[in-house]
Amino acid sequence: MTAIPVRWLTVFLDFPADSFGAGVAFWREVTGSTLSPFRGAAGEFATLLPADGDAYLRVQRVAGRSGGHHLDLHVDPALASVEQAAERAVALGAKVLHRELGLVISASPGGFTFCLVRWHGEHSVPRPVRLDGGGASRADQFWLDVPTGSFERERSFWTALTGWEGQGGDRSAQPVRLELRRAGLDDRVTGHLAFACADRERLAARHAAGGARILAVLPRETEMADPADRFYRLTTLPRSAAP
Repeated sequence: MTAIPVRWLTVFLDFPADSFGAGVAFWREVTGSTLSPFRGAAGEFATLLPADGDAYLRVQRVAGRSGGHHLDLHVDPALASVEQAAERAVALGAKVLHRELGLVISASPGGFTFCLVRWHGEHSVPRPVRLDGGGASRADQFWLDVPTGSFERERSFWTALTGWEGQGGDRSAQPVRLELRRAGLDDRVTGHLAFACADRERLAARHAAGGARILAVLPRETEMADPADRFYRLTTLPRSAAP
């Protein structure tokens, strides 16, 4: 096996307990989602359910951390087991943090947490939502913010692990595009979501009305912070949101 057969990506939004409620409410609103029942030993997990298509955003309450993101990579069981995928990840430089049946939690060479889980047939990418006063949008990009000194190693790791490079392959069928950028702001890899949208100005105002803050307005993107101070962006690179 070269690249692992990833058939779906799930993005987790991880919140510390004191911002969990407000953070979940905000992301429900701006993604036009409903919320699944809470699950987990302490009711710490839930799924943001889109109006159509398969879910790809989940929320988690975390203890003793400042929050952030992590990814679930859903492995096609007809082609590889979760354990086989984990072996491949380790061979490429990942570190295993936890193992249990059907789940391997790992960290990339740059320290970004991801989970290998079994694929259960998810394939339908949700359509953009049209927020009242905000126009069409969808969270369709996940960016890894990589310190400059480790960028090439991290890029090589993710390319070899998933086989995604350029526009081809199974990457095009994913609910979010996995992208990397040089950040240089931290000593480890972090990540953030980005929305493709029809009208950044209108959408930024709509998000701000829901509790977000506008950090910066740039020529092709608007930088935002959610009510839990989570960084994200609105982009004019519309993969899934048409004007």
